Amino acid sequence: MIHRTHPLTGRRSRARARRASRILLALAAMAALLSVDVPDALAEPPLGVTAQALPDAETGRVGALFAGGLDGGHFCTAAVVRSDGGDVIATAAHCLDRPDTTVFAPGYRDGKAPYGVWKLTGVYVAPGWRDGQAPDADIAFATVVPADGGRTGAVEELVGGFPVAAEQPADAMVSVIGYPRGLEAPLRCANTTALFSDTQRRIDCPDLSGGTSGSPWLVDGALAGVLGGYEGGGTVPEVSYSAVMGDQAVELYREASVTD
Repeated sequence: MIHRTHPLTGRRSRARARRASRILLALAAMAALLSVDVPDALAEPPLGVTAQALPDAETGRVGALFAGGLDGGHFCTAAVVRSDGGDVIATAAHCLDRPDTTVFAPGYRDGKAPYGVWKLTGVYVAPGWRDGQAPDADIAFATVVPADGGRTGAVEELVGGFPVAAEQPADAMVSVIGYPRGLEAPLRCANTTALFSDTQRRIDCPDLSGGTSGSPWLVDGALAGVLGGYEGGGTVPEVSYSAVMGDQAVELYREASVTD
């Protein structure tokens, strides 16, 4: 027997099929969007949360300072900044007490220095630090060259450099990247900052313990300070400080970065 479908019933069936098809397409599109967006959302920790910094262009410019060599243990953090010679790093002045034995390993991770080890050739600190270790002068710059004879060129040619930006607003959003002594990879934390005083800035970020002194404070990818200053950068790992990048620090930077 041949079953015949009423025309109206057939149209309703086709309409239901089209609606079901559209719903399935919408669900598939939503699943595709979620599969793309979720990893991006998880790439950066929330504000005020400290997490391991994944390898990228920024972390490649940040490195650990070691006493003598990679076997000497890292004790501070520094970052490559832009300069005429491509050879300047920024850190805290209190990290450069022994420049003759201090070396820099940009991008250091898990015992390896992917961009080599660099020794200091010149140190630029303000008179206020040199004469009395004034907290407001706890920003310094240094020039570096390869520590071994097998590497040539400038460090900035390998990893790039952060521009230097002074005169940031009191509530600037800052990202800090640094190496605690007990870890073999850098940590990253971002948060809104506040002025602790006219010359000191503070940030609330946990776990930035010893070894993170000298860590760059980045505002829109530019160096606006380094971890240090008041209390040597802080006496508890939840709150850190940086001297405000003022005229004196900018002049130091120019002295270190401009070649004749």
